[in-house]
Amino acid sequence: MTDKVDTRSSSSRREFLKTIGAGGAATAAAVASLGGTAQAQAADPVIIGAPLQMTGGGAADGIEFKRGLELAAEEINAIGGILGREVKIVVADTESGGDDKITSAGQRLIDNDGANALIAGYNFGSQVALQNVAADASIIYMHADTARAHTELVKADPDKYWGSFMYSPSELYYGYAFLEFIKSLEQRGEYVPANKKIALITGPLVYSINIANSIKEKAGEHGYEISLFETVQAPTTEWGPTLAKIREDQPAFIAVTHFFPADQAQFMIQFLTNPTNSLVYLQYGASLAAFRDIAGDASVGALYATNIGVLSGEVSKDFTEKYLAKYGEKASPNGGAQTYEALHLFAQAAAIAGGVGKAYEDEQNRKIAARLKASIYRGPTGIIRFDQEAQQAISYPVQTKDPSLGMAHIFSQIKDKAKNGAIISPFPYEEAKFELPKWIKS
Repeated sequence: MTDKVDTRSSSSRREFLKTIGAGGAATAAAVASLGGTAQAQAADPVIIGAPLQMTGGGAADGIEFKRGLELAAEEINAIGGILGREVKIVVADTESGGDDKITSAGQRLIDNDGANALIAGYNFGSQVALQNVAADASIIYMHADTARAHTELVKADPDKYWGSFMYSPSELYYGYAFLEFIKSLEQRGEYVPANKKIALITGPLVYSINIANSIKEKAGEHGYEISLFETVQAPTTEWGPTLAKIREDQPAFIAVTHFFPADQAQFMIQFLTNPTNSLVYLQYGASLAAFRDIAGDASVGALYATNIGVLSGEVSKDFTEKYLAKYGEKASPNGGAQTYEALHLFAQAAAIAGGVGKAYEDEQNRKIAARLKASIYRGPTGIIRFDQEAQQAISYPVQTKDPSLGMAHIFSQIKDKAKNGAIISPFPYEEAKFELPKWIKS
């Protein structure tokens, strides 16, 4: 991952990736110990296997994840690769499927394409399929599934899953942060709710259900009541029955944790035909350009959050400008930034560790894993610092109050259907103020 200093200091960054890398404790002796081995390997590319959802319900993100990897590989190769080795991205489509599709894609990348590591955004399924593939092959697997399943798996058997890293916090923090966020709006007088009722709408996937349950479990502690708990299927284009219940309930808050962008867009279009006096929070999907493209004017005023997304500030601004210039104004930097920084982080860790191992090369890949665990890494989405037991990114401000030691849980509000939402929380990343949506009558 690059920042302003790295961009301006291309010669020092080039030396970092060619030798051992800034930020590590390597010595000249450590570099010399690579000897002819690093030179002998220089002709062989580093294969980054990318098991991504290129078709099906997750394709909008899968496309961005592929772009992020390709942009990172282009930048790394432009300054000499990883210890002189070119980085090559090979994609296998997981088809937005379950564990069978996901496992098959990961295994093909290792067995057929010779993947040295696996890097993905998120996939569906149980969200532990690729951890098992990586463990069996003794390679590094980096992902942003935002899944409690990863946390529980790695904590339960660290000796087996030493190579699996989730470079985002788990989904549970969406629920905790949502409650703290709406409470803060009330405390600052920015929103005076008519009641304390929250209508929760979730989907069929474990990710969505876990977030909804985390809101449900903690709502009372924050003074709120879950007045409606509804589960919808995927895809959902007809929201009439659910909206009828919401209109009868008249909650002050609506939280839709079913995250498919097209489904969320239809929710907003249909909701605004007869809106309630409710703040509308849409889980993650509204951060994608696909949501705004479908919802159009109905997207304006909606709130959304992501626990991994592009922040404000010069590092993120530079990335966004570069990303949109390469892939067009309709591209979504929030998605591409995730795999982009994951590959940059992997490249730096591998360089510090003395090189990239092959599948089943346990010793070398464990060295890379150790470097990843020791990293504090700044990229477009903020800080990646891994919990030492769960090997997941630490969340700010829920887990740490220091923004330099955690990945920011971002709340945004859509102000313009043609633009990404503006960040309204947390400090110090706000770039706009919360505005009461036009459908709420005072």
